Amino acid sequence: MAITFNADEVFEMAEQIERNAAKFYRQAAKNTPDKKTKQMLLDMAAMEDGHLSTFGEMRKQFSKEQKQQMVFDPENQAALYLQTMADAHGSEGRISPTEALTGREKIADVLKIAVDSEKNSVVFYSGLKALVPASAGRDKVEAIIQEELSHIAILLGRLKDLGTAD
Repeated sequence: MAITFNADEVFEMAEQIERNAAKFYRQAAKNTPDKKTKQMLLDMAAMEDGHLSTFGEMRKQFSKEQKQQMVFDPENQAALYLQTMADAHGSEGRISPTEALTGREKIADVLKIAVDSEKNSVVFYSGLKALVPASAGRDKVEAIIQEELSHIAILLGRLKDLGTAD
């Protein structure tokens, strides 16, 4: 059975992922006593805010008809990526990474949650990129993918600094 999304729904999913990520990083920073890690987490939240803004601007540029158009995905691969990743980013019945934070977590555990979330975002945005025409900003989605990959590197670097990288 084919899964279909319209452009507006796909970009709303992307915006929600960015809202969740920024919220997670701010909550993690609030709970982190280590000043270097706290600043890194706040910087990550700011970057996620930037991604949210980019997706919002891209979404505004779609016409009413484009927002309602169903995505073209003859192999159904991109739609399956999107559905899987949207489900994994904290929808009904699931606890988001932010809600899971109690303030008692070890810094390393918080960073590992963040790495997993960033990996999920890369997969989601890779599916999104496959659906976005070049004229609608595919290069912007690619830039966000590259930034998310850099977030993984930053987080893994901090885990290594803490002596807890896997």
